[in-house]
Amino acid sequence: MATNSIKLSFIFLLTIFITSKAILHDQLKETNMTLYFQDWSGGPNATVLQITGHQDHGLLSFAKFGSVFVTDDPITQAFDKNSAEIARAQGIYVTSALDGKISHVLISIIFTNNEYKGSTLEIQGASPQFERVREVAIVGGTGKFRLARGYATFETIHFDLAIHYVVIQCNVTILHY
Repeated sequence: MATNSIKLSFIFLLTIFITSKAILHDQLKETNMTLYFQDWSGGPNATVLQITGHQDHGLLSFAKFGSVFVTDDPITQAFDKNSAEIARAQGIYVTSALDGKISHVLISIIFTNNEYKGSTLEIQGASPQFERVREVAIVGGTGKFRLARGYATFETIHFDLAIHYVVIQCNVTILHY
């Protein structure tokens, strides 16, 4: 009798699990976006600051092991720095490889535009910072991106050393409910 009760309980739990998973799967959405990080590493309105490590002649030392940076970049809907701001990229970069080629990235994309206002995407991963295109994971999100997962690619598309200004194109593919 106890064995039949256990079997019946197992079948009941399995049915609930399969049904719940099917309901969630039907609601899964894919969202693709292209975002532009407006990154200023110098001057009075810098959006990236070096916290630890030694700067080289006033320049940030991204390639030195152990260097830590904090960022609060405006994110725009187009390449032009004067286009509408739709989010902020707030987080930390750590040069985590001895040879300086890998930066560990922890970034929250905090949306400020009407469509996604208050929603976030959480980005994390090892970024080969001197590669043309770098890929990291989207490990979570809030609001309209609750339970998000996916990936983001970063590509530096404009670099002006004289004014410490960089534009980074970020393409995201997100699965969320």
